[in-house]
Amino acid sequence: MNRYKRVLLKLSGEALAGDKKTGFDEATCIKVASQVKELVDSGTEVGVVIGGGNFWRGRTSETIDRTKADQIGMLATVMNCIYVSEIFRYVGMNTQILTPFECGSMTKLFSKDRANKYFKKGMVVFLAGGTGHPYFSTDTGVVLRAVELDADIILMAKAVDGVYDSDPRKNKDAKKFDEISMQEALDRKLEVVDLSATVLCLENKMPMLVFALDEENSIVNAAKGNFNGTKVTV
Repeated sequence: MNRYKRVLLKLSGEALAGDKKTGFDEATCIKVASQVKELVDSGTEVGVVIGGGNFWRGRTSETIDRTKADQIGMLATVMNCIYVSEIFRYVGMNTQILTPFECGSMTKLFSKDRANKYFKKGMVVFLAGGTGHPYFSTDTGVVLRAVELDADIILMAKAVDGVYDSDPRKNKDAKKFDEISMQEALDRKLEVVDLSATVLCLENKMPMLVFALDEENSIVNAAKGNFNGTKVTV
């Protein structure tokens, strides 16, 4: 039994790249697609937001203008969505890509009505291009779209298997939370998502589940409430 009618899945670009750290690891993408198909086949509506980190980390550049760096990042997310949506089609799903700016014939322009129309048809909707504005991350983009599209919850598939009290890659004694409120995470500066995304979650009561993408069947388990990550409440 599915716990959620509509979810927004956030995938990190780096996670999709696998060990290569850049481009795509096709086997990883097919695993993700197979899990999403299981959700769609059982009646859950799925929207997908993908980061651009496997192509571009513009904020580390001190050479080019921040606005231009962010525009490159937005286009990186469009490339990711085109690729991953094709993998989703390969495993048997119907997909559509929506962007907040025109991309010729490659995507459709985002609107809530258009997204809802595709959800009703059982399609997976890829929400590419972030918010369409610089200075906003894909974290903020996924929360904005989740709120706008009345999603029940955000599924944050990350390289780390939940929210910890300190960085588990640097501190072997770091403690993982089974559940934490977004306000407490903010007070403790745990940076579950960036500040603008955190505020949007708090203001609009949008919860999220944080878990590891590479854990077996983690997306399906999260959507069914049987998962090994952290529930972030609001």
